Amino acid sequence: MVAVVGLVGSCTAGGMSDGSAAHDMAYEDSVASEAWRDAPMDAQEEYDDSPEQPFQDVTTSPLSTFASDVDTASYSNLRRQLLHGVAPEGVRIEELVNYFDYDYPAPEPDAVDPFTVTTQIADAPWAPDHQLAMIGVQATAAVPTSRGNNIVFLLDVSGSMGEPNKLPLLADSFELLVDQLDEDDTVSIVTYAGSEQVVADSVPGDQRSHLVRALRELRAGGSTGGAAGLQTAYELASKNFVEGGNNRVVLATDGDFNVGPSTPEQLTDLIEEHARTGVYISVLGFGMGNLKDNTMEAIADHGNGNYAYIDTIDEARKVLVDEFDSTMFVVAQDLKVQVEFNPATVAQYRLLGYDNRRLEDEEFDDDTKDAGDVGAGHSVTAFYELVPARGEARGDDLDYQTVQAGASTDFLTVHVRYKQPGATTSTEVVHPATASAYTRTPSTDFRFASAVVEFGLSVTGSRHAADADPSRARERADAASGEDDYGLRSEFVTLIDAYLRLTE
Repeated sequence: MVAVVGLVGSCTAGGMSDGSAAHDMAYEDSVASEAWRDAPMDAQEEYDDSPEQPFQDVTTSPLSTFASDVDTASYSNLRRQLLHGVAPEGVRIEELVNYFDYDYPAPEPDAVDPFTVTTQIADAPWAPDHQLAMIGVQATAAVPTSRGNNIVFLLDVSGSMGEPNKLPLLADSFELLVDQLDEDDTVSIVTYAGSEQVVADSVPGDQRSHLVRALRELRAGGSTGGAAGLQTAYELASKNFVEGGNNRVVLATDGDFNVGPSTPEQLTDLIEEHARTGVYISVLGFGMGNLKDNTMEAIADHGNGNYAYIDTIDEARKVLVDEFDSTMFVVAQDLKVQVEFNPATVAQYRLLGYDNRRLEDEEFDDDTKDAGDVGAGHSVTAFYELVPARGEARGDDLDYQTVQAGASTDFLTVHVRYKQPGATTSTEVVHPATASAYTRTPSTDFRFASAVVEFGLSVTGSRHAADADPSRARERADAASGEDDYGLRSEFVTLIDAYLRLTE
């Protein structure tokens, strides 16, 4: 297994020229000769098990509300599982979709709102009688501040991190992050195991040799007191707070907290208090076997942050170098989406993914309700499966009211509510999806993203997957790879190949 990790370390996530060869070798060595494993390699891995949304009737539930999510950890974790012949767990469809970039129009430089909203509707490939609505929110790439970064590296050095794909990969990854900083930035380093230790305090970002040396000297050992480490990291971030700048804790761990507060509920109570101070968090997951995916996702969601899983150095380069601005700088805070469906055109709908990000409809207007934050250049994509109304008369069993569909040909209206960073009052943006949103020739992005969704439905064994077929998803993804500068879409095709070989 260690050999496989070394081989896939040069995969194409960063567009390396020898990535495809590394993938081929990894598949041959780790997958081709092994049978499918119905259980994870270590039962200590933990994932959230939020139930998927069933179809909703538009006449009784015309609104669908959810918090935005830009996390991508589920995709790279799925890649790790497939490369090691493990039955996929913790698959979140929205994170598979949002791992990829799409060619949404960016906001104009003088736009009032820091994002655009686009919609496209076509027939659902796995359910020809249904339709598929793709909603895209594209954030501006303009960084909202020119002031420095105040970053605290919070690093898990407990005994569980003492594996080649954990602490050594962590050190290599943070060295890439250090290379993005300069003299206007401030870096602190906190480590935690049985106790926490401040390794560096307020070091200028251009002192790279000092910071890299501290990373290279890390050693694993002891229990995992993550809560105390979080407390110390937030205290340092508050002490060095840059007004109007980027103040952030970057937590790197396998999530296996076993000393002090350790459950997702206990840890989120701890960080919600600090999240209100303007210090954000990014969570980077490492390793396998005892990965606590549910804990790390909860920390990111409740700490105004994002969550990525680092399985290779190229994934670290994607998250910490290529996507540095979107990882570090928030342009739209507490972004919520509420979709209103038109009963004249849509009879039923189902949100695909976002199972643990759904909100009550009344929470859309509640500015005290926390939601996802969107970084510079980030995009948020969501899919709805629609059952067309087909023009039939709609009856209901209500005694005191009658639902009238009206004559509008709109499919739906997207309402997006967000706050400017640091603000307490939200702004709403409204975007209708009219009849012209439907097409029989969907875009390349639509075809590729819908292939990702279809694959996700198959892998998760969705009760509503209908005729979802990973082979068909592979064909569509391969045909819709487009320019694919970094090779990420073609890599996805090879992952479907690995899944098909395993399931055969």
